[in-house]
Amino acid sequence: MSSPAATRTDVRFSSGGVDCAGWFFAPAADSPFAGPAGVPVVVMAHGFGGTMDSGLQPYAEHLAAAGLAVLTFDYRHFGHSGGQPRQQVSMAGQQQDYLAAIAAAVDQPGVDPDRVVLWGVSLSGGHVLNVAGRHARRDERAAGEIAAVIAMVPLVSGLAAGRHNYPQAGAAGMLRATARGIGSSLGARLGREPMLMPLVGEPGEPAALTADGYAQAYRAVAGPTWRNEVDAAVGLELGGYRADKNAAHIEAPVLVQIADYDRAAPPHAAAKAAFAARAEVRHYPCDHFDVFAGGDDSWFAPAVDHQLHFLNRHLR
Repeated sequence: MSSPAATRTDVRFSSGGVDCAGWFFAPAADSPFAGPAGVPVVVMAHGFGGTMDSGLQPYAEHLAAAGLAVLTFDYRHFGHSGGQPRQQVSMAGQQQDYLAAIAAAVDQPGVDPDRVVLWGVSLSGGHVLNVAGRHARRDERAAGEIAAVIAMVPLVSGLAAGRHNYPQAGAAGMLRATARGIGSSLGARLGREPMLMPLVGEPGEPAALTADGYAQAYRAVAGPTWRNEVDAAVGLELGGYRADKNAAHIEAPVLVQIADYDRAAPPHAAAKAAFAARAEVRHYPCDHFDVFAGGDDSWFAPAVDHQLHFLNRHLR
C-alpha cells in the first residue's frame, strides 16, 4: 500500500527548555473534516527509542490525504530534536513533549484547536492514554481540546511488559539489565555519561528487545536518525510505568489496536486498558512491528483504514 503524496513542512517548538523538531503534514484540499474553525490535527510520536523518520510517515501521509492535519515529532534527546545526553528516555518528559507538540500543532494554519487527536504506537500508545487521562482530570491541560485518542499496539504497564518478556530475556538477562540501569542512574548523578544499551538485538544478546526477528523488523522501518541504543537507566523507570491507571478518566473516544501475537507489548494488558477507557478495539493476527508499512506480513493497510473509520465517525 503506497503512501499518497503530502505537503510536509518542518516545525520547531520548545519543550522543557529543549528545542524539539516536528513535521507538519497539511491536509488534502476540500477536506471532509473541515469546519468553521478548521480541520482536526493528529499529533503523533514514536514508541520506545523510535524517531519520527522511522515508520510514522506512511501513517501521517494517509491521514493527511484523508483531510486531516498531522504533526509528527521527535522527543527531546532523540532524532532531530535537541537535548543532552542523547538517547535518554524520560516517561514524564516525553509526555510533556506531547503537550508541547499539541501547542505547536494547534498553532499551524487551518487547524481546529478543539479537535486534537492523540496518536501513539507502542510506548507512545501508553503516553497518549496518560496525557488524555490527565487532561480530562485537569491535572495537565493541553493547549487544544483532545477529541479522540488512537493507541496502537500500546505498552500500558511496565510490570506487565516485564513479565511478558521474561521468557525471552530470562532471569540472567533481567538481572544484567537491572544492573546496567542502576549503574547508569548512579553515574548520571556523578556527572558521567549514561551507559547505553542496544535497543534491539538477536536472541540472547544484551538488548532491550531480543525476540527472534525483532532486530530485522525494527531496522526495516528505521530512518536516518534512528540509533540502536538507549540509556540503560530507562529500565528502572519503565518498571513503574502505568498508563492503564489513567485510561478510565479519558472522556474522548478511544481506539485501541491490538496485535494478538505481540511479543513486546502484552496484548492482555492493552485489552484491560481498552476496557477501562470504554474504547473501540481492533485486533490483528500479527506481532508488534507488523503494523508498520512494508513487508509481506504488514497489517498497515487495515490498521490505517480502521483509524480513518474511527475518526470519520467521531470528528466529521
